[in-house]
Amino acid sequence: MAAEDGVRMTGSRSSSETGQGTGGAHERPIDRLIAIMRRLRDPERGCPWDIEQDFSTIAPYTIEEAYEVADAIGRGDFEDLRQELGDLLFQVVYHAQMAAERGLFDFEDVAAAVAEKMIRRHPHVFGEARIDSAEAQRRSWEELKAAERTRKAERAGAEASALDDLPRNLPALLRALKLQERAARVGFDWPEPSRILDKIEEEVAELRQELARDGNREARRMEVGDLLFTLVNLARQLDIDPETALRLAGAKFERRFRAMEEAAGQRGRRLQEMSLEEMEALWQEAKTADPEPQ
Repeated sequence: MAAEDGVRMTGSRSSSETGQGTGGAHERPIDRLIAIMRRLRDPERGCPWDIEQDFSTIAPYTIEEAYEVADAIGRGDFEDLRQELGDLLFQVVYHAQMAAERGLFDFEDVAAAVAEKMIRRHPHVFGEARIDSAEAQRRSWEELKAAERTRKAERAGAEASALDDLPRNLPALLRALKLQERAARVGFDWPEPSRILDKIEEEVAELRQELARDGNREARRMEVGDLLFTLVNLARQLDIDPETALRLAGAKFERRFRAMEEAAGQRGRRLQEMSLEEMEALWQEAKTADPEPQ
């Protein structure tokens, strides 16, 4: 069984196992879901695939489900969003069940911890603090998070850093943005976007130098990384989400490339049979038919 098939099979089985150790019709849906997960992990009566999983093997599916939630939102498909949110919730229940089996924590502990955190981070709602704007709330939120990082570092006997608690497994583009945002909050930032454009030109020049030399792949990789990191910084300064910008650019490329394939087919040709000059002509046709928004 493929891993993805195993997760999907689990979801299908969960919806059909009613009244068999998974609670009755009057049970709260969340309690029923927790009971289903417990049954799936039962060493004697559970699903062999679910039983053999651990945190590290399930983590990729958790990430995948989060992306599928974002995809449903992006498509405006709210029926699909309902389904995908359920799949993501199931991932939370899955991890909580594995933790409970080790005596670490359970789903109730997870829910209680996040509820307490939200109350602590919204003193203007649940306490006496007064915050009059969304921007003031953002600053308050960041101050509270910084205080939490400081307390966490103190418990570990270490000095707190503005970069603490940034997950290393975040997608690289998102982590670059988060690193830059954290640095900017303490004043380490470019004064204006034009200075970043100068830096981009500098990084391009350094990359050209490496390309002119005889093949140091590691040096080229570092220079490309520096260039990408600086481009993310420019997007941040312009208040443009780099992930969204890159996604839109990818979607645009896909539309135009598919248009090229269609145009080639109308000529009785395939792209791989064409010269680069012929493909460039088709690309220009596709760009003309799909202009940039003004």
